[in-house]
Formats: sequence, structure tokens, C-alpha cells
Amino acid sequence: MIRHLASATAMALVLTGAAFAQDHDHDQHDVTLYRVFVGDHAAPRVTVIDLEGHDHEEHGDHGHNHEDEVWTFDTTGQVKLFGVANGAVVAAVQSDNDAVHFFTSGISFHDHGDHADIEVADPAPIGTVLTGPRPFHLVDHGGSVIINYDLGGYAEIVDGHHLSHGEVEVTRLPQSVPHHGFVARLGDHWLSTVGAPAPAEGQEALPRPGLQEFTIEGEPVGDLATCTAIHGEAFSGAYLAAGCREGVLTATVGSDGVVFNMLEYPAELPQGVTTGTILGATGVQVFLGNYGPKGLVVIDPVDAPHFRYIELPFRRVDFVLDPANPANGYVLTEDGTLHRVNLLQAAITGSAKVTEPYSMDGHWNDPRPRIAMAGDDIVVTDPNAGLLRVISAETLKEEDTITVEGMPYNLAVVGGSGLSH
Repeated sequence: MIRHLASATAMALVLTGAAFAQDHDHDQHDVTLYRVFVGDHAAPRVTVIDLEGHDHEEHGDHGHNHEDEVWTFDTTGQVKLFGVANGAVVAAVQSDNDAVHFFTSGISFHDHGDHADIEVADPAPIGTVLTGPRPFHLVDHGGSVIINYDLGGYAEIVDGHHLSHGEVEVTRLPQSVPHHGFVARLGDHWLSTVGAPAPAEGQEALPRPGLQEFTIEGEPVGDLATCTAIHGEAFSGAYLAAGCREGVLTATVGSDGVVFNMLEYPAELPQGVTTGTILGATGVQVFLGNYGPKGLVVIDPVDAPHFRYIELPFRRVDFVLDPANPANGYVLTEDGTLHRVNLLQAAITGSAKVTEPYSMDGHWNDPRPRIAMAGDDIVVTDPNAGLLRVISAETLKEEDTITVEGMPYNLAVVGGSGLSH
């Protein structure tokens, strides 16, 4: 069934919210709600859609009768979206337009040990907009949301707790050289990529040399950990991992401070390619990284073998890990096929065609699908079709499609399950 979003009105949303509140004043209910934030490829806007009520059945003529919840917010330019502050906020990074917007997701959880309470409200823009020269990598870890400004030579650290309440409190960590990098918090330590000095006239630029600990004032602590052309970062368990030409650099906190370790690429891996995008699993201490255009590597930061290679049948478009089932990841390849990857087996365990082909030839930012998890489902943007496709993680079958105006591109999903009182 295809659901069209144009019919929702502001009054319908207000009335729906009021009815929701009245329903839950007198008793409590299990609520599962996932909210999808979608950025358009060309238009400066974010569309927000609720997946509430999805029932994993063939809908046919007996599909949803309720009005879909949908909101649209203007931005400055094309966005890359991140769920931050435990999903209470979505950050919209606009690298080409020197801006970062924040939106309250309208979904918050309160942990009570044996269960969590869920509170649901409308999403809304946060009034404070960060501006600076080319914001790019965003890292959310340890209660800090950190944005690197590639052309500014600094990162801005936003307190996640205050951000979840709509307050944007910023601390600036200076870097010696503007560069395409990241700053990350590891316990009480601040780690930053280090940029190479500007080349002399007529000389080639040198790659970024590595990762180093700094004070929040930007003063170096300890030695530089070599990680040539460092790119990409992720957390899993006690470890941070980043991709390098030599291998994957890990960092963890030991008794004497931050401990760095280089996991060198083994000789049996394909040569001439590296890892530059890494995802960190929850529930198990393992990473999944890209390795060349047609490969993935499962990375164990502690035990050998540190790398296990998965060859893909076509070039990779996007990939994601499943937080609810930490052994699983999903990767979309350019032929339009979605593959389930088992990290423990380092193998593809299922595949299904979900979109038309999207060639990886052309510009890196051409409109191509992006994927994100929403509980038991995988949400796939299909820019050329103007759709979100909702795919069952269990069967890899399409459960639903949602039409979205324009070319839906980058996305972030927030939400989960809890008790509503």
C-alpha cells in the first residue's frame, strides 16, 4: 500500500496529539513509535514522518485508516541527519551552507530499570542555529555532540543533556590546522584528528597524520598516534576505531590514560584499498567497516583475527547495523539489492531486491538511497521513486511504501518502545 502524506494538516496534528494525551491520562499503554526525519536531495527542507501503526501485514484494501503524521521544516541547504542525545534531538548538518540546525524529535524516554516510560510530542525546531565554515563530521558519544568545522580549524562541543531540553550550550576546541577530521570524547579525554600543514607553493598536500589527545583548550596531551589519512570513526564497547592507510587505529582508556593500538591490514585482504567508514555495534564489541568499493570488514578490536573480509557482488551504496540484533548488519548494493550480513559469521545470510539500480559512478553526492533501522524494519530512501520503502529485517520483504515530495535522500530514525501513562 502506498501512503500519501499531503493530506495532514496542522489542525489534524493538534487534535491527534490532544486525543493521544487524553487516552493516556487514565491508564498506561505499551507504545512503539519510530519517527523518520528525511532530507531532500535538492530542496532545503526536512520532512518528518511517523511509522506508528505499521503492522507487518499485506495491507491491500484493508490498510491504515489513520491520518499519517507529517511535519515539514525549512533548512538552509541539503542536510545530513543524525539522531543525537539518545534520540531526543535530530541534528541537520549542512556542510555546503555552513549551518547546523537542531530539531527536538518529540520522543523521549525515562528509564525505570525494568521498563522505560515514553513521552511523545510534536517535533519542533530548536531556535539556535550553529554557523561556521564547512561543518562535516558529527560525533555523539559520552554525553557530548561534537561537530568538526573543516575549514575553521576547530570543533564545537554541545552538551547532550542540555540539548535534549532545547538548550544549545557550545564549547569550542581549537585545532592547529583546518582539516577534514573529527573530535571525539572518550571518557574524560578529548581526541582530535591532526591535519597536515598547508603545503608550500607547488607542493602536494600531505595526508592527515593521525589522532592525538588534547585538552579542551586545544593543548596536546601525549604523543601523536600515527593513522595516515585518518577518516571515519565509531564506538563499540570500550573502544573508538578509526580508519587509516596502515590499518584501523583503536583507542581505549587504560590505567595511565588513552591507549592507542594499530590493527594493521593483513596480507590476505585485497590490496590497494582501505577502510574509511566504520560503524560500531551495540551489545557486542565489534565494528563493521567498508573496505574498498565492493567489500566490508568485520573488525574485532581485541582478539585475532582482527579483520574478516566480506566480498559484495556489487559496489556498496550504504550500510547500517541493527541495534536490536547486534549480530546483524545490512548493506545496499548498487544493483538495488539489500543484503543481511552476520557479523559473527562474517557472511551474507540473505538478499532481496528492494530498489531499481543506482550506479556508484558519478559524484559521491548524487541522489542514491540511504538506509536506517526502525526497530524490526529497515527504512530505505528511494530518491528517484520519491519513496520511503519499509523493509522487514526478518524477511527482507517490502512491508510498506510512503510517498515523499521531492527526492528523499539522507535520513535519521529515532524512537523505540515504552510505557505511556
